[in-house]
Amino acid sequence: MNIKTLIPKDKFDFETVEKLKNYSFEEIEPIIPNLLEWLQDINWPISKPIGELLIPFSEKISSEILKILKSEDQVWKYWILHTFGEIVKDKMVLNEIERIAKDPTKDEIDEEVFEIAKVIINKNTF
Repeated sequence: MNIKTLIPKDKFDFETVEKLKNYSFEEIEPIIPNLLEWLQDINWPISKPIGELLIPFSEKISSEILKILKSEDQVWKYWILHTFGEIVKDKMVLNEIERIAKDPTKDEIDEEVFEIAKVIINKNTF
């Protein structure tokens, strides 16, 4: 089976999301970046189920989370922090969350990314 067939086709592709539940992390690992793209807008119907699917793997996907947090896509950062921020334990990711909270860019301020980062660092101990 081609694992790429497990990338949802549109924001209503619940059938594919359900199929993903039958695969191990190692099997879906090659498409993790594609799955994270569905968290760019939490208003997409499949965003929440995909987030829930990925939460147990938060430590295994910390490098992908970090890439997003270092990107220029403020809305995506916000939803990644909303989904994984309070559970992730990776030191590099936590350092980036702390940076966003304490030294945000203008865009991170404008899009309120720094606000959610502040909430996360106040709940975590570093």
